[in-house]
Amino acid sequence: MFVIVGIVILLAMVFGGFAITGGDLGPVLHALPHEMLIIGGAAVGALVTGNSMHELKGIGAGFTKTFKGPKHNKQDHVDVIVLCTKLMKILRSDGPVALESHVTDPKNSPIFAEYPRLLANPALTSLICDTLTLIVVSSGTLEVHAVEEVMDHAMKTHFHEEHEAQHAIQGLADALPALGIVAAVLGVVKTMGSIDKPPAILGAMIGSALVGTFLGILLAYGMVGPIAGRLKQVLEQDEMIFQAVKQVIIASLHGWPQPLVVESARSGLGHAFRPGLSELLDAMRGR
Repeated sequence: MFVIVGIVILLAMVFGGFAITGGDLGPVLHALPHEMLIIGGAAVGALVTGNSMHELKGIGAGFTKTFKGPKHNKQDHVDVIVLCTKLMKILRSDGPVALESHVTDPKNSPIFAEYPRLLANPALTSLICDTLTLIVVSSGTLEVHAVEEVMDHAMKTHFHEEHEAQHAIQGLADALPALGIVAAVLGVVKTMGSIDKPPAILGAMIGSALVGTFLGILLAYGMVGPIAGRLKQVLEQDEMIFQAVKQVIIASLHGWPQPLVVESARSGLGHAFRPGLSELLDAMRGR
């Protein structure tokens, strides 16, 4: 929502300010389709050249994430802490055998069934289940630091893949000013081919060429760059729920008291998603 509002403000201020100061929008609007065809076409071509189909789909999904915002809300962060705490309680009180059915087949687990939004996130579910399955098959003999290292590696790989789209979009933003210059140079070449035309016509042609430079810079620093920055924020916010999972599992394996386990996971969440400690403890009690 704020992305759309920001773009509307940007366009209104740029073109409105130009018009208010006496600028004629006619030549700009006339040149926009042609310049956009060159710049946009070159940008698409560069993206296709530099990315596989997987990355291209990720870029499309990245734009969608920018507009939709983070995948999980505050309640999801409460739920994931409660879920992981329940699973670790089963491991501690009933042993690995009692936990096995829940982590090897989460879709049929009555515990996971209580949290359908978490179950709908395959990467998050895999982190929980794969880690706990590893503990189950080793009968709980793994060293805590080894489990933590495995989780860190899994999250690092996942986060790296998620940020590929953001890096591609940022790369596009960095390239757009140069692509705008390309469009402007072509316009100048066209103008030089019509050097025998009257000054009024030449002036219009040069102005049209300069629209290419203007458009490339506007798209880079006014739209695509900020979108890449917003996508980075969204992805980093989505990563917090994974960190909460890790904290609950590792703190529980260390044998910390449950309130301390819960607080260690809660305190690592951003303020937008961080529940109060009493709120979280009430959720643990089923209130």
